[in-house]
Amino acid sequence: MARKFFVGGNFKMNGTKESIKTIVKGLNEAQLDSNVEVVIAPPAIYLHLAQSELKKPGIEVSAQNVYDKPNGAYTGEISVSQLKDSGVNWTILGHSERRTLLGETDEVVASKTKFAVDGGVSVIWCCGESLQERESGNTVAVVERQLAALAAKLSTDDWKKVVIAYEPIWAIGTGKVATVEQAQEVHEAIRKWLKANVSDAVAEETRILYGGSVNGKNCKDLAKEKDIDGFLVGGASLKPEFVDIINSNL
Repeated sequence: MARKFFVGGNFKMNGTKESIKTIVKGLNEAQLDSNVEVVIAPPAIYLHLAQSELKKPGIEVSAQNVYDKPNGAYTGEISVSQLKDSGVNWTILGHSERRTLLGETDEVVASKTKFAVDGGVSVIWCCGESLQERESGNTVAVVERQLAALAAKLSTDDWKKVVIAYEPIWAIGTGKVATVEQAQEVHEAIRKWLKANVSDAVAEETRILYGGSVNGKNCKDLAKEKDIDGFLVGGASLKPEFVDIINSNL
Protein backbone atom coordinates (compact mmCIF):
# COMPACT_ATOMS: atom_id res chain seq x y z
CA MET A 1 0.00 0.00 0.00
CA ALA A 2 1.08 3.58 -0.60
CA ARG A 3 1.85 5.50 2.59
CA LYS A 4 0.36 8.99 2.64
CA PHE A 5 3.06 11.65 2.79
CA PHE A 6 3.08 13.46 6.14
CA VAL A 7 4.60 16.80 7.14
CA GLY A 8 4.61 18.04 10.71
CA GLY A 9 5.60 21.52 11.83
CA ASN A 10 7.00 21.74 15.36
CA PHE A 11 6.98 25.40 16.40
CA LYS A 12 8.69 24.54 19.71
CA MET A 13 8.71 27.46 22.19
CA ASN A 14 8.28 30.06 19.47
CA GLY A 15 5.46 32.35 18.45
CA THR A 16 3.08 35.10 19.42
CA LYS A 17 -0.59 35.53 18.64
CA GLU A 18 0.31 37.60 15.61
CA SER A 19 3.01 35.29 14.28
CA ILE A 20 0.79 32.22 14.68
CA LYS A 21 -1.97 34.01 12.77
CA THR A 22 0.51 34.91 10.03
CA ILE A 23 1.77 31.33 9.68
CA VAL A 24 -1.75 29.91 9.55
CA LYS A 25 -2.87 32.59 7.07
CA GLY A 26 0.00 31.55 4.82
CA LEU A 27 -1.09 27.92 4.95
CA ASN A 28 -4.71 28.82 4.34
CA GLU A 29 -3.79 30.78 1.21
CA ALA A 30 -1.14 28.40 -0.16
CA GLN A 31 -1.61 25.85 -2.92
CA LEU A 32 -0.82 22.67 -1.02
CA ASP A 33 -0.49 19.11 -2.28
CA SER A 34 -3.84 17.54 -1.38
CA ASN A 35 -2.17 14.13 -0.96
CA VAL A 36 -0.14 15.29 2.05
CA GLU A 37 -1.29 15.10 5.67
CA VAL A 38 -0.18 18.24 7.50
CA VAL A 39 -0.03 18.73 11.28
CA ILE A 40 1.26 21.87 13.00
CA ALA A 41 2.32 21.98 16.66
CA PRO A 42 2.24 25.47 18.17
CA PRO A 43 2.94 26.04 21.88
CA ALA A 44 0.06 24.79 24.03
CA ILE A 45 -1.17 28.29 24.83
CA TYR A 46 -1.80 28.84 21.09
CA LEU A 47 -3.44 25.52 20.19
CA HIS A 48 -6.94 26.94 20.23
CA LEU A 49 -5.86 30.05 18.31
CA ALA A 50 -4.32 27.93 15.56
CA GLN A 51 -7.44 25.77 15.39
CA SER A 52 -9.72 28.77 15.11
CA GLU A 53 -7.60 30.38 12.38
CA LEU A 54 -7.15 27.25 10.23
CA LYS A 55 -9.51 27.14 7.26
CA LYS A 56 -7.62 24.76 4.99
CA PRO A 57 -9.03 21.19 4.99
CA GLY A 58 -6.50 18.49 5.80
CA ILE A 59 -4.42 20.46 8.30
CA GLU A 60 -4.63 19.57 11.98
CA VAL A 61 -3.01 20.89 15.13
CA SER A 62 -0.86 18.92 17.53
CA ALA A 63 0.32 19.35 21.09
CA GLN A 64 4.06 19.22 21.72
CA ASN A 65 3.71 17.00 24.79
CA VAL A 66 1.14 15.19 26.92
CA TYR A 67 1.25 13.42 30.29
CA ASP A 68 0.61 9.76 31.07
CA LYS A 69 -1.87 10.28 33.90
CA PRO A 70 -5.61 10.94 33.46
CA ASN A 71 -5.79 13.97 35.79
CA GLY A 72 -4.62 15.17 39.18
CA ALA A 73 -1.89 17.12 40.95
CA TYR A 74 0.57 17.38 38.05
CA THR A 75 1.27 21.08 37.82
CA GLY A 76 2.03 22.29 34.33
CA GLU A 77 1.04 19.08 32.57
CA ILE A 78 -1.77 18.47 30.05
CA SER A 79 -3.80 15.27 29.93
CA VAL A 80 -4.87 13.23 26.93
CA SER A 81 -8.52 13.79 27.80
CA GLN A 82 -7.95 17.56 27.90
CA LEU A 83 -6.46 17.42 24.39
CA LYS A 84 -9.45 15.44 23.15
CA ASP A 85 -11.84 17.81 24.91
CA SER A 86 -10.16 20.65 23.02
CA GLY A 87 -10.37 18.89 19.66
CA VAL A 88 -6.64 18.18 19.49
CA ASN A 89 -5.99 14.74 18.01
CA TRP A 90 -2.18 14.71 17.79
CA THR A 91 0.83 15.10 20.05
CA ILE A 92 4.59 14.98 19.58
CA LEU A 93 6.39 12.70 22.05
CA GLY A 94 10.01 11.73 22.59
CA HIS A 95 11.54 14.75 20.88
CA SER A 96 15.26 14.87 21.62
CA GLU A 97 14.85 18.17 23.46
CA ARG A 98 12.46 16.47 25.87
CA ARG A 99 14.85 13.53 26.22
CA THR A 100 18.08 15.48 26.63
CA LEU A 101 16.97 18.68 28.38
CA LEU A 102 14.19 17.28 30.55
CA GLY A 103 15.48 13.77 31.12
CA GLU A 104 12.64 11.78 29.59
CA THR A 105 13.75 8.15 29.30
CA ASP A 106 12.79 5.68 26.59
CA GLU A 107 10.34 4.12 29.05
CA VAL A 108 8.71 7.44 29.99
CA VAL A 109 8.24 8.30 26.31
CA ALA A 110 6.79 4.85 25.64
CA SER A 111 4.39 5.17 28.57
CA LYS A 112 3.20 8.57 27.36
CA THR A 113 2.74 7.20 23.85
CA LYS A 114 0.65 4.26 25.04
CA PHE A 115 -1.50 6.56 27.19
CA ALA A 116 -2.07 8.93 24.26
CA VAL A 117 -2.96 6.16 21.83
CA ASP A 118 -5.34 4.54 24.30
CA GLY A 119 -7.05 7.91 24.73
CA GLY A 120 -7.52 8.42 21.00
CA VAL A 121 -4.65 10.84 20.37
CA SER A 122 -2.24 10.00 17.56
CA VAL A 123 1.48 10.38 18.19
CA ILE A 124 4.45 11.69 16.27
CA TRP A 125 7.04 9.61 18.12
CA CYS A 126 10.63 10.83 17.83
CA CYS A 127 13.88 8.90 17.97
CA GLY A 128 17.49 9.61 17.10
CA GLU A 129 21.12 9.54 18.10
CA SER A 130 23.67 12.04 19.39
CA LEU A 131 26.78 13.03 17.45
CA GLN A 132 28.91 10.87 19.73
CA GLU A 133 26.65 7.87 19.13
CA ARG A 134 26.77 8.44 15.37
CA GLU A 135 30.56 8.78 15.32
CA SER A 136 30.96 5.61 17.39
CA GLY A 137 28.83 3.65 14.92
CA ASN A 138 25.92 3.12 17.29
CA THR A 139 23.17 4.95 15.39
CA VAL A 140 21.06 1.91 14.55
CA ALA A 141 21.57 0.35 17.98
CA VAL A 142 20.36 3.52 19.70
CA VAL A 143 17.27 3.80 17.51
CA GLU A 144 16.49 0.10 17.96
CA ARG A 145 16.74 0.51 21.75
CA GLN A 146 14.26 3.37 21.61
CA LEU A 147 11.95 1.33 19.36
CA ALA A 148 12.14 -1.68 21.66
CA ALA A 149 10.93 0.38 24.64
CA LEU A 150 8.01 1.61 22.56
CA ALA A 151 7.12 -1.80 21.16
CA ALA A 152 7.04 -3.25 24.68
CA LYS A 153 4.08 -0.95 25.45
CA LEU A 154 2.10 -1.01 22.21
CA SER A 155 -0.21 -3.63 20.75
CA THR A 156 0.05 -4.33 17.04
CA ASP A 157 -3.13 -2.34 16.49
CA ASP A 158 -1.76 0.68 18.42
CA TRP A 159 0.83 1.34 15.71
CA LYS A 160 -1.93 2.64 13.42
CA LYS A 161 -1.91 5.79 15.56
CA VAL A 162 1.87 6.27 15.53
CA VAL A 163 4.03 8.14 13.05
CA ILE A 164 7.78 7.73 13.62
CA ALA A 165 10.10 10.71 13.23
CA TYR A 166 13.81 9.92 12.93
CA GLU A 167 15.70 13.01 14.08
CA PRO A 168 19.47 12.78 14.48
CA ILE A 169 20.13 15.02 17.48
CA TRP A 170 23.27 16.45 15.90
CA ALA A 171 21.19 17.77 12.99
CA ILE A 172 18.44 19.52 14.96
CA GLY A 173 18.68 23.29 14.75
CA THR A 174 22.34 23.11 13.78
CA GLY A 175 21.99 23.60 10.05
CA LYS A 176 23.65 20.20 9.61
CA VAL A 177 21.58 17.65 7.77
CA ALA A 178 22.10 13.95 7.43
CA THR A 179 22.96 13.09 3.85
CA VAL A 180 20.18 11.54 1.83
CA GLU A 181 22.03 8.24 2.10
CA GLN A 182 22.44 8.49 5.89
CA ALA A 183 18.76 9.31 6.36
CA GLN A 184 17.54 6.52 4.08
CA GLU A 185 19.86 4.02 5.75
CA VAL A 186 18.31 4.65 9.17
CA HIS A 187 14.76 4.78 7.84
CA GLU A 188 15.32 1.42 6.14
CA ALA A 189 16.75 0.00 9.38
CA ILE A 190 13.67 1.18 11.30
CA ARG A 191 11.36 -0.49 8.80
CA LYS A 192 13.36 -3.73 8.95
CA TRP A 193 13.20 -3.64 12.76
CA LEU A 194 9.43 -3.21 12.69
CA LYS A 195 9.13 -6.11 10.27
CA ALA A 196 11.25 -8.38 12.44
CA ASN A 197 9.87 -7.34 15.83
CA VAL A 198 6.27 -6.20 15.29
CA SER A 199 4.70 -7.31 12.01
CA ASP A 200 4.99 -7.11 8.23
CA ALA A 201 1.88 -4.92 8.10
CA VAL A 202 3.17 -2.44 10.68
CA ALA A 203 6.50 -2.22 8.86
CA GLU A 204 4.74 -1.54 5.57
CA GLU A 205 2.10 0.88 6.86
CA THR A 206 3.97 2.97 9.44
CA ARG A 207 5.12 6.32 8.14
CA ILE A 208 8.70 7.26 8.99
CA LEU A 209 9.55 10.97 8.83
CA TYR A 210 12.94 12.64 8.69
CA GLY A 211 13.63 15.62 10.93
CA GLY A 212 16.77 17.64 11.45
CA SER A 213 17.27 21.01 9.75
CA VAL A 214 14.89 20.15 6.90
CA ASN A 215 14.39 23.16 4.62
CA GLY A 216 13.08 24.18 1.24
CA LYS A 217 16.39 23.34 -0.45
CA ASN A 218 17.03 19.79 0.79
CA CYS A 219 13.49 18.47 1.14
CA LYS A 220 12.95 17.32 -2.46
CA ASP A 221 16.00 15.06 -2.55
CA LEU A 222 15.08 13.54 0.82
CA ALA A 223 11.47 13.01 -0.25
CA LYS A 224 12.56 10.83 -3.18
CA GLU A 225 13.86 8.06 -0.90
CA LYS A 226 11.59 5.02 -0.66
CA ASP A 227 11.54 4.84 3.15
CA ILE A 228 11.21 8.58 3.84
CA ASP A 229 7.49 9.28 4.15
CA GLY A 230 7.63 12.96 5.05
CA PHE A 231 9.20 15.37 7.51
CA LEU A 232 9.00 16.75 11.01
CA VAL A 233 10.12 20.34 10.54
CA GLY A 234 11.42 22.68 13.22
CA GLY A 235 12.61 26.19 12.42
CA ALA A 236 11.55 26.10 8.78
CA SER A 237 7.92 25.51 9.82
CA LEU A 238 7.89 29.13 11.04
CA LYS A 239 8.87 30.41 7.58
CA PRO A 240 7.19 30.61 4.16
CA GLU A 241 9.41 27.75 2.91
CA PHE A 242 7.25 25.37 5.00
CA VAL A 243 4.89 25.37 2.00
CA ASP A 244 7.72 24.14 -0.24
CA ILE A 245 8.45 21.33 2.21
CA ILE A 246 4.78 20.30 2.27
CA ASN A 247 4.83 20.19 -1.54
CA SER A 248 8.20 18.41 -1.77
CA ASN A 249 6.65 15.11 -2.85
CA LEU A 250 5.03 16.59 -5.98
